[in-house]
Amino acid sequence: MTCNTHPTYRPRRSALYVPAHHQHYIEKSRDLNADVIIFDLQESVPPARKEQARQLLVQQLSDYDFGYSEKIVRVNRLDSPWGKEDIAAIAALNIDGVLFPDIESEEQLANNIAILNHHGGHKLSVMANIESPLGVLRCEQICASTDRLTTIVMGTTDLANSLRINMTLDRQGLLTYLSMCILSARAHNKAIIDGPHFNLKDAVACEFSCRQARDLGFDGKAVIHPVQLTYTNDALTPKAEDIKKAKDIITAMELAQQQGQSVAVIDDRLIEPCLEQWANRVICLYNKVSEMGQDELFGKPC
Repeated sequence: MTCNTHPTYRPRRSALYVPAHHQHYIEKSRDLNADVIIFDLQESVPPARKEQARQLLVQQLSDYDFGYSEKIVRVNRLDSPWGKEDIAAIAALNIDGVLFPDIESEEQLANNIAILNHHGGHKLSVMANIESPLGVLRCEQICASTDRLTTIVMGTTDLANSLRINMTLDRQGLLTYLSMCILSARAHNKAIIDGPHFNLKDAVACEFSCRQARDLGFDGKAVIHPVQLTYTNDALTPKAEDIKKAKDIITAMELAQQQGQSVAVIDDRLIEPCLEQWANRVICLYNKVSEMGQDELFGKPC
């Protein structure tokens, strides 16, 4: 994947959940380096404040700019007292997409999208929370069901509870199910975002969680507090040595192709065409980060 062939590609390294009933948090999020801001009308908003949160969010998203961040609203479930009203209220706002919670089937996702379309949200992209055993088992069908779906967002706490897993730092009990969803997302060219790390005071554990998400193959990680953004963005941003390696691979492959070869050799290591794809993807991500002015934060390439 290169930026030339995918001009609409955008990084989703960090996805910050912002409770929609707190005006201060919404206003603060405008100045944060979050690739995605998820304005949450669902889990973080108590029932007594749902209507207030919806009205506040409509006002804030109508009046203020949130920079480069992808603006997503997580609505309540359709079978709740608030879901349909949420969709009706936000469908015409200046946002990028809607996150539907607890999706467990392609039919459920289609019903959500139909209501979004009914209220004028035809142009909005869609994200889906996968947070139950049934959602994991049907994730491939969900990913295959529609081009409107851009991103899977894992709900790891709810998933662990449903599976009766005791959460450990290495999340050993969840790895199989996370990998199943990553495989489904990649099979259908969807982005996928890991669930959040909840211990705000343990910086070492937070950094480990972010790097684990990267190494598992996630595009990004959900964030529940701005203090986690630095760790998350850093873990999922290509470093100078990554960019140098990527450029070396592309140069070597171009030279090999000029010589009629399908593979190249760098430092006695065989370079196959699939590594050129990795190199293009790394450079694309770094270029997008640079466009957002964040290359100074994570180090310019050699």
